[in-house]
Order: sequence, then C-alpha cells, then structure tokens
Amino acid sequence: MRKIHVIGIGAGDPDQLTLQAVKALKSTDVFFILDKGEVKSDLVQLRRDLLDAHIPEGTYRLVEARDPERDRSAEGAAYSPAVGDWRSARADVYQRLIAEELGEEESGAFLVWGDPSLYDSTLGILEEVLDRGVVAFEYDVVPGISSVSALAARHRTGLNRVARPVQITTGRRLAEGFPEDVDDVVVMLDAHQVFRQYADESIDIYWGAYIGTPDEILVSGPLADTAPRIERLRSEARERKGWIMDTYLLRRHPRGRSGG
Repeated sequence: MRKIHVIGIGAGDPDQLTLQAVKALKSTDVFFILDKGEVKSDLVQLRRDLLDAHIPEGTYRLVEARDPERDRSAEGAAYSPAVGDWRSARADVYQRLIAEELGEEESGAFLVWGDPSLYDSTLGILEEVLDRGVVAFEYDVVPGISSVSALAARHRTGLNRVARPVQITTGRRLAEGFPEDVDDVVVMLDAHQVFRQYADESIDIYWGAYIGTPDEILVSGPLADTAPRIERLRSEARERKGWIMDTYLLRRHPRGRSGG
C-alpha cells in the first residue's frame, strides 16, 4: 500500500528538523510540494534547501503542483464555507498527486511548516481524500518545531507564567476581544495587525516574522512603544518579499504590577 509521511519541518531553519523527521525524509521516495506562485517561490526553495541539507542529491523525486486559490475576501458567515471549498480543492490536488505520482509500494511526503497539528490543513485534507475512497494509502505524522516554539526560543521567554494558562488563537479571533482569564496570548494568521487595537493597554509584545530563516525579524517590548515599529517593519518586509509570515505573543501585565 502507498505510504504518506506528513512531516513537520519547523519554521524554516534546516537545523530545526528532529531526528525523527530526518529519518522520515530519508525513507521517502517522492516529495509533494504545492507551489503558491512566483511571489512565494522562495518557500519552495526553502524546502529544496532543507532536503539538500539532509538527503543526498539525486536520491529522491520532487513533484510540484499549483496550490488552489482561496477566497480571502470572505468574511463573517461566508468565511467557513470559503475555507471548506478551498480545502476540497486542495483535496482534489492531493488525490491526483498520490494516485498518479506515487507507486503502489512507494512512500510520499508532504512537508508542513512548523507542526502539522497547529493551524494546518494537511491532516484534514488527507482524511477527506481517504473518505472519498478513490485512492488508498496509510499515513503517519512527524511533529515539528512550530513557529510558536521558535518564537519563544528566539525571544528567550516562556509562553506562560507560573500557574497561568496560555492561549493560541488567530488574528480574526483576537479582533473579537482579548480572551478572558488569560494574560498570555499567542496570535497566528493575523493579516490585519490586530495587536494595534490593544496598544493603549499594559501589554508587552514578542513579535517575529520569517522566523528561522535568513530574513528573520524580531521585535519585543511594551506594545504602546513597539506597535508603530512593527507596523513599519512589517510593511517594508511585505513590500520587499511580496508576502509575510509572522507570529506574536501578547503578555498582559497583571493588575497592580507595572511590568510583564
């Protein structure tokens, strides 16, 4: 039976691969990569560099396919259906790749940024393909170092404080309000810099973009002071590269204290 590895490859640094991930890479015959277009072509190159760093050249096959476009204008009640349509379109691509590019006794792999369990659609899409019953395969999952873990490490801080929870959410959710009973919030997928709406509160921010890559940018400090700088750096980086991936931790000061 065909075998699929879903491999978490970390935030971008080839040295962040686990020994388990390297072992999975070396046992893979075909690597599937979804190309997001010319603007994000360096994401494909990062994957190529990662493979070249750990696998002898010429010992594997790389198959690229165009990633379906997603309706990013959908808001409110239309958001979830739009994401569902995009995931089904991706499932069409995955199904074709596995059926046409992978032999019955070969192993293939999808390389997932960060960790496959955290705000990534690969596992759900593979389950959709299996549910269709068109092509049979088994798959396993190799965890990776997420951008969240890498962010905390690069800023030399923990994600939570003593006996306190930490919440991981999205910019879309943060726009609805700061989570109750939580003072440490990690935010991903924030295309609209929602942190700006909390600049008047006693909050520190630990922000990072392109974490683990040569283009990495890090900023930390009181949100009121750093928000304008982050906005400027983010705008400049997006203009320069055409895309940006960033993550940040918001740390609210406990009541009655002046620092985080």
